[in-house]
Amino acid sequence: MKHRLTIIVIAVIIILGGFLFWNNHYLTTLRGDAADFTVRDTASVTKMFFADKNANTTLLCRTEHGWTVNNKYDAQQTLINEILYTLDHLRIRMPVSLASHDNVITRMASTNTKVEIYQNVPAINLFNRIRLFYREKKTKTFYIGDVTQDNNGTYVLKEGADKAYIVYLHGFRGFISSRFSANQEDWRSHKIMSYNMDDIASYELEVNNNTERSFILSENGRNSFKMNHLNGNEIAFDTLRVLNLLTSLNDIRFEAFLSDVAEARRDSIINSPFLEKLTITDKSGKVTEIKTFRVKINADAFGYIEESWDDDPDHKYALINGKDFVLIQDFVFGKLLKPATYYMKSNVEQTKVIYYKELEEIPSR
Repeated sequence: MKHRLTIIVIAVIIILGGFLFWNNHYLTTLRGDAADFTVRDTASVTKMFFADKNANTTLLCRTEHGWTVNNKYDAQQTLINEILYTLDHLRIRMPVSLASHDNVITRMASTNTKVEIYQNVPAINLFNRIRLFYREKKTKTFYIGDVTQDNNGTYVLKEGADKAYIVYLHGFRGFISSRFSANQEDWRSHKIMSYNMDDIASYELEVNNNTERSFILSENGRNSFKMNHLNGNEIAFDTLRVLNLLTSLNDIRFEAFLSDVAEARRDSIINSPFLEKLTITDKSGKVTEIKTFRVKINADAFGYIEESWDDDPDHKYALINGKDFVLIQDFVFGKLLKPATYYMKSNVEQTKVIYYKELEEIPSR
C-alpha cells in the first residue's frame, strides 16, 4: 500500500512539474514573442513606416518641430500619440490555432500592412546601465492582418516567422488594424493655417462677380491696417470687427480630405465658378489660397436632379493652394468669409426687439 501511495505521489509530482515547466516555457515564449511587437521606450522611436497591398506607403518621421508625413506634410499629433500608445500597450492574447493557422496566413498574404519601427538605440549596452554610441536602427518589422471573428483581436506576424499571433490592446475592446494605416491622408494634419495678427501682410477676399462684397485688408504700419475694395476704393471699417477677424486665424482647419470623390466629379467641381477666393499673405511672403465651392445636399433618393438640390448650409468644398480638395465647415470658415459690407462702419447689425406684448402672446404649456 505504501509503495502504491509513493508511486502515486511521484506521478503527481512528475505531472505537476511537467505542467509547471510547460506553462512557464509557454509564458516565457509568449513574453519573448510579445517583445517582437511591443515598443516600451516610445520616446526613442524616430520613424514608423507602413505599406499595404494597395501600394499605399506612409513614412512618419520625428523632427525637432514635430512629426511629419512622407517628409512633406505635418502629422496629426493626436494620431501620433495614439499609435505610440498602441505600440507600447500591444499584448499577445494567444498563438493562432493549428486548425486555422494556414487560412490566417493565406489571408494575411493578400491583406496586410507591413510595419517597420526605427529607434535611436545604443551600439553598446552594458547591463542596461552603460549605453554608448546611439544610432538609428530598424528594431521591429511585422505584418498587421485582419480582425478575428469576435472583432476583439488582430492577427499579426513577425517578418520571417512562420507562426502568427492574435494581439489586442491592453485596456481596449476592439481591433487595432485600422490604427496602422498606410494611407498618408489618414495621418496628415487638417490645419490650413496658424497666424498671429502680427504675421499678416494682407488678407484678400474675392466674392465671385461681386466687387462690392470683395475687399483687401493690407498692413499700414505696425498693428495698423487699411481696407480697400479690389478696385482700389478705400473702405472705412469697424476696427473691432477687423481685429476679431485677424485674431481668429490662429488655428484654421478643414473637416476632411475628399480623396474618395471620383476624379471626374472633382474636376467638375473645381472648374466650376468659385463662391469665394481667400488669399492670405504673411510677412515672409508665404501665400495661402482657399477657393470655396457650393455643396449640394444629395436628393437622389427623392428623384430630383442635382440642379434642383438644395445647398448645404453647413459645408462647402474647398481647394487649398490649388492642390488639396477638402470639405470645410461654415462653423469655422463663416467668420473668415464675411463680405466687405460686414466690416463697414456704416453697417449696423439689426437686432430683433421683442416687446412685452409679444411675450404675452406666447402660449404656456
